Amino acid sequence: MEVAIAGGHGKIALLLGKQLAERGHTAFGLIRNPAQEDDLHKAGIEPVLCDLEGDDDVAEAISAAEAVVFAAGAGPGSGAERKQTMDLGGALKLIDAAKAAGVHRYVMISAMGAADPPTEGGDVFGAYLRAKAEADRALADSGLAYTIVRPGHLTDDPPTGLVHIGERLDRGDIPRADVAAVLAAVLEARNTIGETFDLVSGDVPVAQAVSEV
Repeated sequence: MEVAIAGGHGKIALLLGKQLAERGHTAFGLIRNPAQEDDLHKAGIEPVLCDLEGDDDVAEAISAAEAVVFAAGAGPGSGAERKQTMDLGGALKLIDAAKAAGVHRYVMISAMGAADPPTEGGDVFGAYLRAKAEADRALADSGLAYTIVRPGHLTDDPPTGLVHIGERLDRGDIPRADVAAVLAAVLEARNTIGETFDLVSGDVPVAQAVSEV
């Protein structure tokens, strides 16, 4: 499978691309900074220069892909305005590009809490959850073969390979490497199409947890 990852230099994206390459797939990482190309090559990812917030032709950038993963985000320290332009606007732009390029499979990294975001206030985190919620709704209504993954608090701990997947879970932590493993498994699992779920660390092996979605 050929997979285009938006936000290709992010921590989860690099881990995902490496895992996809190890599984025999081809991963393309969408980046806007050419200085990041070496990091992608080291992870076995083919870099593609594309700015989701600019005027770049995103459909052209993903034209070789069979699936896309939205792993982009405004990141910590950004304000509410950029949550709208990237966490929402970038996701919407990738939806439109996938349709234009004929890429039907779309996996979204969302966030726990996006199922029921605050209607107003909540400072920047509230704005982030509202942006994620709107992006999730747009993807679910897009007609694409989607899966929306809502991980809990992300850590850089070593992977355990054990997770808990469910529709509405209590908040918890999960290593980014385990999120990447779930995403890689989701891309190969047709039973996850049309599904939205929370994800935290647990006691079920990744492959089994994904097969039971």
